[in-house]
Parts: sequence; C-alpha cells; structure tokens
Amino acid sequence: MTPPEITLESPIEEKIAWAERLYEEHGARLQADPSVADLLERFRNAARASHREMARSGVAETCVHCALHEGGSCCGKGLEDRYSALLLLVNRLLECPLPRERFDPQGCFFLGENGCLLLARHVICVNYLCSKITRHMEPARLRPLRDREGEELNLLFLLIEKVKAGLKD
Repeated sequence: MTPPEITLESPIEEKIAWAERLYEEHGARLQADPSVADLLERFRNAARASHREMARSGVAETCVHCALHEGGSCCGKGLEDRYSALLLLVNRLLECPLPRERFDPQGCFFLGENGCLLLARHVICVNYLCSKITRHMEPARLRPLRDREGEELNLLFLLIEKVKAGLKD
C-alpha cells in the first residue's frame, strides 16, 4: 500500500514526516549538488540580510512588542497550514530542525519562544506588514527591507525549483 499523497491540505505532522523522510533519503545528495549548495548558501545569506534589515528598520521591535503586549496574531495557529512539505524539506536542507510539537497553543506550529523556528518561510511570513507598521513607518524606511525580502523570496523560489528537479533525478 502506498502512503497518501502529501498535499497542502495534509496535516502539518504529515508534512513534517514527509520532509524528514526525504531529507534522510536525499538530503546528502541534494546538499552535495553544487547548484543546490550554491542556492542554499545564497538563500541563507539573503534570509539573514532580511532579518538584519527587519531589526534595523524597527519592524522586528514593533512586532515583538505587539506579540508580547497587544495580543498580536501574525504568527497565529493555522498559519502552518500554508506551508508545503517541500518548503519544510528546504528547511531541513538548510539544517534547520523541524519542531515535533507546538510551543504556543495559540501560535503557529513553527513559532518558538524567540520567534519563527524556520529559516525558509512562507511568502506571507516574509513580507506581511500590518497596517500599524505601514501607517507609522515612512515608505523610504521600509524600502531596504522590502528589497531584502524580495531577494530572499526570489532565491527561495529558485531553491525550491532546484530541489524539485533534484528529487526527480
């Protein structure tokens, strides 16, 4: 009997199990592929640059304050349902461990004590800014962040496509 197909609608635990299984079976080969390795490193650098810019711009501080003191819901329960198993596999290829249980009963499955546990995040997690931020921050102050996010998401797309192709080999 073949296992059920993993889809976007599959429970998060099944997506994680799929990603872990494929990482065990194909991770070393994919990471050794020079084009995948290059994209992994370029993506890692872009994601870090995006995080630095988020802190520099003051967005990170605003988000933390909202989450801790205003009941923010950006990283709420159910957001993990948007994550594909392939995106989770990319996190494993980046040596990012996947959680086995939810830290916050009301939070996203990937929300930890200090924020998101993933390096490769869903597009909405990368570029969503609530109206509190967009109303109070000048566009010029947000532009460098948006530029870094764009680079991060472009590289993530290329990486996912390369991993998909590598799994077919």
